[in-house]
Amino acid sequence: MGEKEEKKLGRLKRAKNKQSKMMKKTIASIGCLAAIYLGIALYSTTHFNFGTKIDGVNVGGKSVTKAEDILSSEIQSYKLELDERGDSKEEIKGTDIGLKYDSDKIKQLKDNQSSLGWIATLFKKDDTDDSQIYSYDEDLLNKALSNLSCVNKKKVTRPQNASFEYKDGSYQIVDEVLGDKINIDALHDNVADAILNGEESIDLGTDNSYENPQYTSKSEEVQNAKDTLNKYASLKITYDSHGTKEVLDGSTINTWLGVNDNMEVTFDENKVKSYVDKIAGIYNTFGSTRSFVTSSKTTVQVDGGNYGWIVNKSKEVKDLIEAVKGGQDVTKEPAYSQTAVSKDSNDIGDTYVEVNLTKQHVWFYKKGALVVEGDVVTGNVSNNTGTPAGTYVLNYKEKNATLKGENYSSPVDYWMPFNGNIGIHDASWRNGVFGGTIYKTSGSHGCVNSPYYLAKTIFENIEPGTPIVCYQE
Repeated sequence: MGEKEEKKLGRLKRAKNKQSKMMKKTIASIGCLAAIYLGIALYSTTHFNFGTKIDGVNVGGKSVTKAEDILSSEIQSYKLELDERGDSKEEIKGTDIGLKYDSDKIKQLKDNQSSLGWIATLFKKDDTDDSQIYSYDEDLLNKALSNLSCVNKKKVTRPQNASFEYKDGSYQIVDEVLGDKINIDALHDNVADAILNGEESIDLGTDNSYENPQYTSKSEEVQNAKDTLNKYASLKITYDSHGTKEVLDGSTINTWLGVNDNMEVTFDENKVKSYVDKIAGIYNTFGSTRSFVTSSKTTVQVDGGNYGWIVNKSKEVKDLIEAVKGGQDVTKEPAYSQTAVSKDSNDIGDTYVEVNLTKQHVWFYKKGALVVEGDVVTGNVSNNTGTPAGTYVLNYKEKNATLKGENYSSPVDYWMPFNGNIGIHDASWRNGVFGGTIYKTSGSHGCVNSPYYLAKTIFENIEPGTPIVCYQE
C-alpha cells in the first residue's frame, strides 16, 4: 500500500472515531435531559408547576401545603383599595369581611395540573386568576360597605345630565355633572368580584360604582337636542294683522324651550300662553273703546259691546308651537274666534247701523252710502231698561217673530237682535209716534222700536255680522 493510501485510511479512521464520540455525548446529553425532565415531572406530582399563580399569588414549585401557607399569609395582609372621585381613597381589609380560602379548591387546582406538562409553564404563564378560591362573609361585607365614607356622605352631589345654556343668541351644551352618589348594588358587586379575584385596587369612577348621568355632552341625543333648540331659537315669526306687525324671535322663544329626561325638546305652554295674551292685547278689539265719527260729524267715544276681533288663545297657542316646530320663518295672523268687518284701525268699516240714544235717531249705511234713517224709541231709562251703549254685532235676522217678556208678548214683522234679547224691530203699537223724549218714561224694554219702513228697509239690506253702534252725545 502506498504512502498516499495510508494517509487517506488514517484520516477516515480518525473521522469515524470522532463521530462515534459525538454520538456517545449526544446520547448521554439526551439521557441527562430526560432524567432532569422526569425528575421535575416527578417533583411536579406533589408540587405546583413552575409559573403557577393563584389569584395573582405565585405558588409555582410549591407544595399544596406550602401554597396554603402562602395564601393564608396573603389573606391576613389582604386589603382592597378603593379609588374614589375627588382623589379620595378607602380600603376594605380581608380580616374585616371574614376572608378565607377554600382548601379543597387549592387541591383541585393542583390535581388538574399535568406533571408531565410542567415544561410548558416555562414558556406560558399558568395563571389561575379565575379560580376564585377565596370566600367572604356576606353580612360582614355589607357592614364594611355601609361604613365607607363614600356611602355615608351627608352632602351628596347627584349626577346631572348635560344641559343647555342660551347665550348670545344660541344654545351651548353645559357639561354633565358626574356627582358622587354611590350605586350601592353596583359597588357591592364590583367589590365582591375584586376580592374573589384577588385584586388589590379598583377605581370606583370607571366601574359604574357611582350613579352616572344618563346623557353626557358627547351623547348623540344631546347633540340632536342642541341642534333642535338652535333651529327653534333662530326662527322669526311675524304677526301681521290690522296693519300692525309684531315680531317673535329667539329672544322670546328660548324662554319657552326645555329638554325633558329623554332629551326631547319641550315647550312651556304657560309661557306660550303668556305671549299669546300679549298678542291678544294687541289685536283684540272686542269690547274696546272706539272713536266713532257720527252722522253729525262729531266724534264720540263708544265703550263696550260685543263687536270686534277676538284672538282664539287656545288655538293660537297650538298654532304657534307648531309654527316654531316647523323650523321656518313665517308671517301669520293670529287665530280668531270672532272676527270683525274690517282689519283697519276702524274695524267697523263702512256698513253699519248707527243708533244715537240721545237724539233717538237711527241711520243705516251700506258701503259708505246712507240707505235709510229715522226716529226711534229706545229703552225706558225711568225703570232702568235703557238701551246700553256700545258697539255690537247683528246676531241674525228673523221675519214674523213674537217677542216675549215677563209681562208682554209682541208680534213683529222684522226682528234683528244684536245684544242678547235687545234688537231692532218694528213697533206698530206706537202708532207712528217715535223720537223725542218718549224713551225717558215710556221707552221699550231695551229694544230699538222703529217705524215699519225703517225696520223693513234695514232688514232687507242688512246681513248678520253687521256692526250696530249705540252711543250717547
